[in-house]
Parts: sequence; C-alpha cells; structure tokens
Amino acid sequence: MKTLNKKSKFRRFINRVLHLIARLSFGASSIRPLIHRLRGIKIGKDVVIGDDVYLENEFPECVEIQDEVSIGVRTIIFAHARGPGRVVIEKAAYIGPNCVIAASEGRTITIGEGAVLGASSVITSDIAPHTFVRPEPPRVIAEVTVPLSTKTSFNDFLRGLKPRRSSN
Repeated sequence: MKTLNKKSKFRRFINRVLHLIARLSFGASSIRPLIHRLRGIKIGKDVVIGDDVYLENEFPECVEIQDEVSIGVRTIIFAHARGPGRVVIEKAAYIGPNCVIAASEGRTITIGEGAVLGASSVITSDIAPHTFVRPEPPRVIAEVTVPLSTKTSFNDFLRGLKPRRSSN
C-alpha cells in the first residue's frame, strides 16, 4: 500500500474538489456516485449516497461500495488512520444516517452483504452479513452540577460532575 502515498499534490487537490462537489450536489443515485467514481472509489450499480456523506478524502481508492448499497445522510467513511486501510461495503448493505466507519492502517473493515447499520453506529471492525447493528442506547453516567455554558470553564464543569452508579 505504500504506492498509495505517492499522489501528486494536483491529484490530491482534485480529489478534494470533487469530494466537495459530490457532498453538495444532488443526484443521490446518479451524480454523487459518478463523482466519487472519478475520485477513485469503486462503486457498483444502484448505489444511493445521501446528502453530505464524507467518503475517504486522502485514499479514495481504498473504499469499495458494491451493488445496491444505501448510505445515509452525513455518514463518514474513513479508510485511513496513520496510513491507508480499506473499507468494503458488500452488496445490498444499508448504512443509516450519521454512521462512522473507520479503518486504520493495514486493516480492512468489511460491512457484510445485506447488513444494516442503525443511525449513528460507529464501526471499527467487521460486520457479519445479514446482521443489524445499532449503537448502545444512551445512558446517564453523571449529574451535572455546573452547566457547561459559554461562561463556564471545562475544568469547572468536570469538577462539578457527580458520577451516578450504573443501574445494570
């Protein structure tokens, strides 16, 4: 994967411009997939990419989206952390809104065929085919005695937190 690092500054600039255009354009099943293909992302047929979706900026060639995939609004697919990894989204997967899929250097994250990621899921490992994943429900962990307002320091806020015991 070391050859991926050897892009010209011009190509890197063009990738970013095309990425911005794709994020802001219409055409979830036409224009956006076309622009991302031009950037180097492998995209199959009948793919839907929602509004403001972030698809890997530095190494777009490290992302593969197979046929019939839907990617929800404001999802982030990040295929590099300290170097290129890889993200593969298999056929007919559904990625809900505001999901984050992140691969680190040398790792491949695969979202299996027909898998469904619920809204706001954070994915850092493989998801088996035909499974439904959702984020943990929110839980109260502390009482706020000093609000985190514009006039409060973060340290005062932290000192004011009173931990609550888990109900589990």
